[in-house]
Amino acid sequence: MSCLNEHSFHIPVMGTAFSIDTPLKVGKFGVTSVISLCDDELCEQVRAFYSEKYKLTYRPIEKYSDDYRAKRITAYLDLVNVLLKQQIDEIKALPFGELNDLSKYFELLPQDSSLKQRYRTMQECNVADEKKLMQRDLKAEIKPGLIEVNIMTKLDRDAYDKKGHKMEVIYSDALAALRGFAQSNVEGNIVFSAGFNRRLYAYINEFSDFFFDRFGLLKKKIVIKVSDYRSAYTQGKFLAKKGLWVSEYRVESGLNCGGHAFATAGYLLGPILEEFKTKLGTLAKDLYAIYSERIKHMGKVLLKECPSIDFTVQGGIGTHCEHQFLLEYYKTTRNGWGTPFLLVEEVTNLDSSTRRLLAKAGEEDCYLSEISPLGVPFNTVKGTESEKQKLQRIDSGKPGSPCPKGYLVSTFEGTESQENPKPVCKASRFYQMNKIKALKARIFDADKLQVAIKKVVEKVCLCEDLASSFQLVKNIDFKRPLKTAVCPGPNLAYFSKLSTFSEMVGHIYGRLNLRNQQYRSNLFINELKLYIHYFQREVTRVLSDQTPDISYLDSFQANLFDGIDYYMKLIPNFIQEGKKYQQFMKRDLDNLRCHLQEFVSKYSFLTPHTSCLSL
Repeated sequence: MSCLNEHSFHIPVMGTAFSIDTPLKVGKFGVTSVISLCDDELCEQVRAFYSEKYKLTYRPIEKYSDDYRAKRITAYLDLVNVLLKQQIDEIKALPFGELNDLSKYFELLPQDSSLKQRYRTMQECNVADEKKLMQRDLKAEIKPGLIEVNIMTKLDRDAYDKKGHKMEVIYSDALAALRGFAQSNVEGNIVFSAGFNRRLYAYINEFSDFFFDRFGLLKKKIVIKVSDYRSAYTQGKFLAKKGLWVSEYRVESGLNCGGHAFATAGYLLGPILEEFKTKLGTLAKDLYAIYSERIKHMGKVLLKECPSIDFTVQGGIGTHCEHQFLLEYYKTTRNGWGTPFLLVEEVTNLDSSTRRLLAKAGEEDCYLSEISPLGVPFNTVKGTESEKQKLQRIDSGKPGSPCPKGYLVSTFEGTESQENPKPVCKASRFYQMNKIKALKARIFDADKLQVAIKKVVEKVCLCEDLASSFQLVKNIDFKRPLKTAVCPGPNLAYFSKLSTFSEMVGHIYGRLNLRNQQYRSNLFINELKLYIHYFQREVTRVLSDQTPDISYLDSFQANLFDGIDYYMKLIPNFIQEGKKYQQFMKRDLDNLRCHLQEFVSKYSFLTPHTSCLSL
């Protein structure tokens, strides 16, 4: 069931620019969405754009001015907060009975929303005075969707001043972004993704908004995106020891997601959600004991009862039935829908040619690439303008990007001879040219050299290319060439229609169907396919290592087989989908089990799983 007055879905962070202003597009309809805090330069550009659009005073915050990164983020979030509040006031001032944003607010709600039912009752009421009171009460219930922000914890570059001197740790990218959010007026959530950053987490309790006030309320809540229960417990425990409460654990599929893919060792989404469903109460109890003990020593407000914890999921959800199944069977609070909204112009920033490219993309076009400078697999689609630009640079003998932003710097390789070396990005021209020169000096086999060089030049400037879509869509003049990279999840293959916001929300709630005619397995099956393919790649990679980690592969394939067994037992719970759907699930699982068994049997170093021994 959906929460009272709330939608049962949220729109996750997408790239840097795609959802940079999404709260200003969907927040007024009560839908929560997430802004990336990676790119402070982009935040500044978007603030300048909206300040001009709404005739507001704009004072630029220059690069290298005092604490400029945090201040840019604060200023932008404060602007979004002000504009969203104005939008809500404007909606409340509209009359009922017309095709306007007021009626749209209520029409978009899920059918099982009590607020939607009250709205329908008001429409049917024929007593003028009574109807007027109902309308007043309905308007009082209108609330904006939350403004959420995302920090990818791995992106924590140290800061340097204009003279190249390293600055204090509080000016690092992640800490400055946290400070930017903490000092803003936004009453929303901060989402930490991509793993555990101790120095970032240790910095959170410097800000009072992350602690409960005397009314038991949090102005700013902590959300952690996790891949499994163990990660949730570890990170939640660390923060509890700091007197900080994690209000939500957001589970994301390791592979069936957009952008960077942080694959598990074969642990699949269904079993992971089952563990959360079973242990969430224990998690809350254990963490509250640690948290309350610390809060007593800190002299902060201690709640008499354990605060609530939301449990949400995202990654590869594509149908209303799947959405409802997650809500009802696993008891998720809300589900994230990201990739399909890349086809909705009202919601995301994407130039028209790239959006058309996504609409045409099939299963063979969506792939897990190695283009990220971070060395983390990255979901993208073939044929982007970013990819074309990369190839043009390679052909011209000048591979790599000028690296104008440098948010993804990750190595000191090639800077050892510098007096004050600073990290560089593996997508940069500096790194790639130096790396190729070094490879040519030590690899004399032409074929091996070509393979080595290809691995170097495949990286793309994601800082620039994931941010370019905003400038392109808004026709903002820019000094540098703008070419879009895009990061949809594999689920994109099953959506081909450029849709309106109302249509996509209707699809989520089962009022219409936006899927194309491509056969689509259940979301759990789709993720399993991705993991089996990934496992096969891992076996190939490990075979090329001098000291292969065989135990890792055995554990990986055992988890896959266990996952298949789990899904087989889960099939009878898909009651709403019907017998035919269940039969297709069983057929898909049987085929994938056989495929995996055949693959494992080819390698003597892999221990056959117990379910393989009967073959």
